[in-house]
Amino acid sequence: MKTTYLSDNQLSCEQPCVATVGFFDGVHLGHCFLVNQVVEVGRASGLSSMVVTFDRHPRQVVQGDNHLGLLTTLDNKLLLLSKTGIDHVVVLHFDERMAGMSAYDFMEKVLSRQLNVRKLLVGYDNRFGNGRRDGFDDYVRYGNQLGMEVIQGKDLLIEGRNVSSSAIRHFIRQGEMELAKKLLGYPYIIMGKVVGGMQEGRKMGFPTANLDVTETGQLVPAPGVYAVRVRLMQSVTMRPAMMNIGTRPTFGGSSLSIEVHIFQFDEDLYGQQLYVSVEKRIREERKFDTIDQLREQLEMDRQTVMQTLDMELGVVNL
Repeated sequence: MKTTYLSDNQLSCEQPCVATVGFFDGVHLGHCFLVNQVVEVGRASGLSSMVVTFDRHPRQVVQGDNHLGLLTTLDNKLLLLSKTGIDHVVVLHFDERMAGMSAYDFMEKVLSRQLNVRKLLVGYDNRFGNGRRDGFDDYVRYGNQLGMEVIQGKDLLIEGRNVSSSAIRHFIRQGEMELAKKLLGYPYIIMGKVVGGMQEGRKMGFPTANLDVTETGQLVPAPGVYAVRVRLMQSVTMRPAMMNIGTRPTFGGSSLSIEVHIFQFDEDLYGQQLYVSVEKRIREERKFDTIDQLREQLEMDRQTVMQTLDMELGVVNL
């Protein structure tokens, strides 16, 4: 897969192509279903296949929403797209100028003139252009003027539900990680940097890596204890672990923290990036009367996590 970060007026694709446009947050099963249609149309038409996406979510620019809670970082989104069979991904810089473009101008100046798009597949719920005022019939009319065939993409239903990023965010906010996984097609992944903590876990025999996900802007699941698998960014080893998200009420905490205890692992991870695959929430966070009660619960949590992950205590190499 070729990836291009497109600048203004830069010609990115000399060969005609079939494309689809969207933010593709999460690259979930619905996205993959649409991208596969693009690939199939391209092969049938003798055209290369292209995904056009953005470096920022449009709502971050249009509405100033910096707390949207993304499902994937840009790098991970590109990695997931590389597994779909698409020929080319173009990443556009989404700014105020692009937000102000009408749908026709976007199709004419970017898709037709810069990217040489001859066929455009539009997702069932996808709208683009200033104010998202235009719909599929408008895109068809504009395409006729530009010599671009506009095709309505088929939608994917799972158990009668349209697969969407918003539905996945809802499940993650509720801690329903198995339902989120069903729509994503893979366990939800959090990426974060290990920062200093209070060291209370280490005193109880459960050293933790405290994650800061501020830089990635990813959505944090509901408070609770989770069964997870963890990978260091320079490693291919997925290690069984448990993660607590919450305010640490037993210690009188008030701010939200993300703490990961990796089984049979006690190396210094400070400053490193961790990749956390979130499998299942095993219980809600709660306050304990004594530290001993908390320690006993953590021991039970460890056993529950190992049973949930259905594996021997050890590591898995990818």
